[in-house]
Amino acid sequence: MTDACATFEHADHASPRREHGYCTDDMARVLIVTSREPEPSRSALDLAAKALRFVVEAQGPTGDCLNRRDCQGHWLGHYSVEDCWGRSLWGLGTAAARSPDEAVRQLALAHFERGARQRSPWVRTMAFAALGAHEVLVARPNNRAALDLLAAAGEVVGQAAGGGSSWPWPEARLRYANAVVPDSMMAAGAALGRQSLVDKGVALLAWLLDHETNDGHLSVTPVGGSGPRDLRPAFDQQPIEVAALADACARADDLVPGDRWARGIDSAVAWFLGDNDAGAPMWDPATGGGYDGLRADGPNLNQGAESTLALISTLQHGRRLARSLH
Repeated sequence: MTDACATFEHADHASPRREHGYCTDDMARVLIVTSREPEPSRSALDLAAKALRFVVEAQGPTGDCLNRRDCQGHWLGHYSVEDCWGRSLWGLGTAAARSPDEAVRQLALAHFERGARQRSPWVRTMAFAALGAHEVLVARPNNRAALDLLAAAGEVVGQAAGGGSSWPWPEARLRYANAVVPDSMMAAGAALGRQSLVDKGVALLAWLLDHETNDGHLSVTPVGGSGPRDLRPAFDQQPIEVAALADACARADDLVPGDRWARGIDSAVAWFLGDNDAGAPMWDPATGGGYDGLRADGPNLNQGAESTLALISTLQHGRRLARSLH
């Protein structure tokens, strides 16, 4: 799925659909998963360097971001502070904090700080950016760009109002990558010393995990979203939902350790292995790729970058949990 330029966005089964090119969203995800590998191989380090170069080249002079690039290497569209901006800051912050290469850490930090000058009005976009700022602050607790961005993100995310005790979610409907919202609340609250924001994130994650569990397994929000009166299970379910839950459960386990968060990570891994609403494995053991969506009759067998990276990210948390238990 990866050539000399980047990782292709879409696939026809396991073959890249080159005509669709590449996107910054995916390369930021590549940068995240490669940067947080505890003992990266040479190929993982090379892939991280490629992802960093792509994300750096996507960034504009004022820190906003392009998202699409064609297979000839030409950038498309316009600069924005949409999700690609937030995810790029998540990737840059993770590389700045975790890369074993000092030159990579310095380059990633410089571009994180440039991007962190911007702000986005969208909750999820700021949530993605907040996760990158938190990574920077773990390594550099006094970094002003990360502190200012995280404070801004904490306001945007933390002020989102819930719909009441029966529907505490801060939107009328669940949408996409939902667990990033409580994840960013916990990250911002922990880094800024705002325990009330940590508590709000933990409570919201607990509700989401319960809401997206059915008959002992995950039954996550479908691609069209989900509201309080929608029937479930619903399809197509997206691997990114499961990966976001695993990310958030891993953070909650760091902040308020408990069996429910370990069970949440286990359930996320199990969803990919077949413990889901269709009873179908969501990955291809022959290629290592993740399937693009879960339908009522089984998986969409295409193995795009987002889905494969969601699988890898979730398995990283599974391995970390297994190590901690031994």
